[in-house]
Amino acid sequence: MISVIGAGLPRTGTTSLKAALELLGFGPCHHMQEIGAHPEQAPRWRQALEEPVDWTGLLRGYQAAVDWPSAYFWRPLARAYPDAKVILTVRDPHAWYVSLRDTVFALLHDPAAAPAELQPVVTGMRPLLDHIWRDTFGTTPADPMPAESHAVEMFRRHTADVTGALPADRVLIYETGQGWEPLCDFLGVPVPGEPYPRLNDRQSALTRLREPR
Repeated sequence: MISVIGAGLPRTGTTSLKAALELLGFGPCHHMQEIGAHPEQAPRWRQALEEPVDWTGLLRGYQAAVDWPSAYFWRPLARAYPDAKVILTVRDPHAWYVSLRDTVFALLHDPAAAPAELQPVVTGMRPLLDHIWRDTFGTTPADPMPAESHAVEMFRRHTADVTGALPADRVLIYETGQGWEPLCDFLGVPVPGEPYPRLNDRQSALTRLREPR
């Protein structure tokens, strides 16, 4: 049963949030990485564009879901799980743009450049990812990266959409770097005795993309 829904866009600390939620007992947490580990999920996620969606079946075994593809479906997920709390991860939108351009867009624009472990995601999820990108930015991954001003406006509009659609006590706007306290307070759990995870930052993602294959 899903008890935490991540509504944040990719490259807003979603990998770190996945690890944090699992440390706090809200695991396993679904993330795009899960499709790389379980490529049999890809056909089921592609069907999520069709109605009706069996969210319970699609996310069976998970307690939380963050990052695309689930974050794209935050509205129907919030309806399907009315008691779930929603975490909207955010960061400086201009820094986010650079990170998205150099990682997610680079992978979708040139799938052959994807590391081996991401190939099942890029190929198996291509129709859905193309749809999500087009619906989000109004372009396709085959086109040039959207202009920074356009992407930043979309980022800010997404933040307004999420916060405007949900009661204030149901959604946490969580900015990367804030640490455990706001997250644990929101979820009603104790602060762990270890640092908040910091995973898959832009530099480590770029390193993986540039490794010889």
